[in-house]
Amino acid sequence: MLKSCGKKLLLSLVGSMLTCFLVLVVDQQKGQVLSLGGGGAGLLLQPFEGSRGDAAGLRAALPSGQSHHDVRSFSAYFSKLARGKAEAAPAVGGGPEEGRAARPQLEDISPQDVFIAVKTTKKFHKSRLELLLDTWISRNKDMTFIFTDGEDEELKKRTGNVINTNCSAAHSRQALSCKMAVEYDKFIESGRKWFCHMDDDNYVNVRALIKLLSSYPHTQDIYIGKPSLDRPIQATERISENKMHPVHFWFATGGAGFCISRGLALKMSPWASGGHFMSTAEKIRLPDDCTIGYIIESVLGVKLIRSNLFHSHLENLHQVPKTEIHVQVTLSYGMFENKRNSIHIKGAFSVEEDPSRFRTVHCMLYPDTPWCPRSAVY
Repeated sequence: MLKSCGKKLLLSLVGSMLTCFLVLVVDQQKGQVLSLGGGGAGLLLQPFEGSRGDAAGLRAALPSGQSHHDVRSFSAYFSKLARGKAEAAPAVGGGPEEGRAARPQLEDISPQDVFIAVKTTKKFHKSRLELLLDTWISRNKDMTFIFTDGEDEELKKRTGNVINTNCSAAHSRQALSCKMAVEYDKFIESGRKWFCHMDDDNYVNVRALIKLLSSYPHTQDIYIGKPSLDRPIQATERISENKMHPVHFWFATGGAGFCISRGLALKMSPWASGGHFMSTAEKIRLPDDCTIGYIIESVLGVKLIRSNLFHSHLENLHQVPKTEIHVQVTLSYGMFENKRNSIHIKGAFSVEEDPSRFRTVHCMLYPDTPWCPRSAVY
């Protein structure tokens, strides 16, 4: 009795093993081809024969002619596959990698195609704006428009595009939204292809900005910047006096700057033009940059393109590599965790002379600037 059961069990196991073997052979012959772009070569994805990913099983999964020395483990194999996918996929993020490589130029963008709006307040005209006028704005006056809240004849002598919004000088939701409303309307009037909002503590690398914008079509829906949060913001949309609706969406922080294509800006008009922007901001009771994100993501359904080439004072700026400063679109300065927060770079000026490091960055990018020391080493 026991011998008979043992034989049946043995036969059953042998049959199962034979069935599994046949399935593996059939699957192996059917292997899928996943294109990794670039040269058009395919990567053959097959079941691993080895139960622990041993060398024999790994060899069976490699494309014809590829040595097993190229990929020695499961982790190496899937890392190689992931790299292939990343290389094939279009770059929509933005770290230093995007700045070095990457996106093909789709349009021939010139400085005259870009409308850079710098939001400020009169009390910062001396302490913040003069630094920007000495550095990046000095080379880009025709494309830069300063939006403030008070008259300043001295400022107008230094640059022509100064707009007094007549908004409150307070740093309130209403005052910020008031200025953004004027920015939006002036951009639409300008007829330019790109609207880029910046704060008065941003250094803008215009060459990097134009290179980035040139890789996107201005007629399509493009909203590019950097979130300050690690999750979508949650808000309450006011439908009527007694009816509220929860919404969540990503937004690009105004502190790092963001850009919007003309194609998308025109679609925003029912919620942003004239006095509508102020009304929309009150509807969700959030500041100006959040309201921009609400209109674009929540109302229009257009996703934010995140780029790590934009930087605000809300992040640790010491982490921006010195070797990658020339490809960053915006930089900032301020305090981070109760410490001075700025780009870590040596060169033309000491930290005491140039606490924001904007002058030093500017001299690195434009060494022909008259006030830059000729002997500086970066």
